[in-house]
Amino acid sequence: MPKINGNEIRPGNILDHDGGLWAAVKVDHVKPGKGGAFAQVELRNLRNGSKLNERFRSADKVERVRLDQKDQQFLFETDGMLTFMDSQTYEQIELSADLLGERRPFLQDGMTVKIEYYDDEALSVSLPQKVVCKVVETEPVVKGQTAANSFKPAVLDCGVKVMVPPFVGTDEDIVVNTESMEYSERA
Repeated sequence: MPKINGNEIRPGNILDHDGGLWAAVKVDHVKPGKGGAFAQVELRNLRNGSKLNERFRSADKVERVRLDQKDQQFLFETDGMLTFMDSQTYEQIELSADLLGERRPFLQDGMTVKIEYYDDEALSVSLPQKVVCKVVETEPVVKGQTAANSFKPAVLDCGVKVMVPPFVGTDEDIVVNTESMEYSERA
């Protein structure tokens, strides 16, 4: 694996550091008045989610890791385990639903997701950025309220609550951004 200098670390880089796999979340380059410059890096462990703040000088060498990304199709869920199928080899794998966290309700049958692997270990699951959901419950439209830039609460068919514009009614399909978990547009 390629080694990079401490000052070459960028947000999103995956590093092999202290015997674990870490993702660089935030990187600040600091030049104090006394002493040499360094990079203050906020790291998140890919296996257990713990965070770590570390200083890297330009002379420090760090091992950068490349993760393999595979498109896989979601099949079904049993006892908190999600089953995915590789679209090329038709090989099936089971992963814990905890890998998705709060985005779990947006996972739909047959949806294609990106799974990142380190060797044969699945580290993360990425949903498509936008998903179509149906509004199950929301307040009725009030005349004259559409002029103001106001939003009202709505419950989606997947159980997630989002804020929607006043013109969106019950049984309408909307597009939701899975990263910010916010209303994007009408479907």
